[in-house]
Amino acid sequence: MMDRRRGAGAWRGWICAALFAAVPAAAQSLVPPPAPPEGAVSPAAERVYAAARPSLLQVRTLVEAAGRQSSIGSGFLVGADGLAITNYHVVAQYALEPATYRLEYARPDGTQGALRLLAIDVAHDLAVVRLDGAELPYLRFDAAAVAGELPRGERAWAMGNPLDLGFTIVEGTWNGRVERSYDERVHFTGAINPGMSGGPAVGAGGTVVGINVAKRLDGELVSFLVPARHAAALLERARSEAPLDLAEVRTEIGRQLLAWQDGFYSALDAGGLRTSAFGPYRAPESASPWFTCWARTNTEQRPKPRASLDGSSCSSQSTLFVADDIGSGSLEYSHAYARSRDLNAFQFATFVSKYQGSALPGGWSRKRLTAPECREAFVAPADAASAPPLRAVWCARAYRDFAGLYDVALTTVTQDRAGEALVSRLSMQGVSYANALAFGRRFVGAIAWTP
Repeated sequence: MMDRRRGAGAWRGWICAALFAAVPAAAQSLVPPPAPPEGAVSPAAERVYAAARPSLLQVRTLVEAAGRQSSIGSGFLVGADGLAITNYHVVAQYALEPATYRLEYARPDGTQGALRLLAIDVAHDLAVVRLDGAELPYLRFDAAAVAGELPRGERAWAMGNPLDLGFTIVEGTWNGRVERSYDERVHFTGAINPGMSGGPAVGAGGTVVGINVAKRLDGELVSFLVPARHAAALLERARSEAPLDLAEVRTEIGRQLLAWQDGFYSALDAGGLRTSAFGPYRAPESASPWFTCWARTNTEQRPKPRASLDGSSCSSQSTLFVADDIGSGSLEYSHAYARSRDLNAFQFATFVSKYQGSALPGGWSRKRLTAPECREAFVAPADAASAPPLRAVWCARAYRDFAGLYDVALTTVTQDRAGEALVSRLSMQGVSYANALAFGRRFVGAIAWTP
């Protein structure tokens, strides 16, 4: 879930702090926290915050016609000439609809003004903006963090403007790269809250080790940072290349999304597929390490179901934020082994048919996506001795703003037995049609009998 009204967002359990698709969260009432005990803020935190505070920004997206803010996030100066870093999702409304919105900043000293968007990195959820000024205070990137050499267990401090309450500092621990994730994120054990997106996380030396980006909604103090090296690379690009042309920003976003998914599906292909047993069938699973899988069963339901259903679901946890109403990049698959207990062949076929529909990801936005189109066919195996015949449903819908990107879903049901079936579902979000076809064919081709 994502709360961009308060500057935060999420990817399937990750909430971007301004993320893995993006749906605005419900408004919350704020209860003032109890006063902290005397001496709760460490001397190190006081020193780090005092040094960094003049370089902090609140980044606001305003509706042009109303002059009122629509979303907020944070940022920080990285150059005396007014260059600053924030998250892409903090400025996404303006980037996609510059005629409707405008960007502004507010500094801790009360100064405010306009921001210009110079560069974006959608895959790493970063943006470079500029405010007018000279000889401005700014933060530097930590050399060890940029080189990927910062050890786990180091203390770090995240800063930003949570919930529009004012600039603040949060202490936590740097825990290195999240292991089960294709996208590079750092696990930070500090309380990153909505409105802090795009703010800096600094080490004891006051240099930037990461950029606030997300937190988990289902845990405590499980937050995430974009590694500093990606921000340093984007800053270098912004200094050396022409500023982003807002008239071409959707083309640039589409180009970056296509490049990301090419890398993702190449990595999937390199990782290969393995198979797992489900009754008499073998079903494909990715051998890549960045999938989270969960098992499920209906055997404990009461009243006792007339057909058993045992299976698993796996997700890549890789959704990229594009806009408030659309994400891109996730891949999910599931397998369910169904067995009749006391259903006849017709009744069992009716039971299984409930699981044969489209597996397209939820959150269909008419503004962003075309209506889905589906095709159904029977697939005969090349070798009937090694694989069952399948009934397959293939559905796709196109991204209206980004040519060449699609959401694609594939559902297959085995057609060999009257009282048993394997139902397999594959959902690909923000994928080129060529990559969807190639991966879908490998997926179908790996469904087989158990030896």
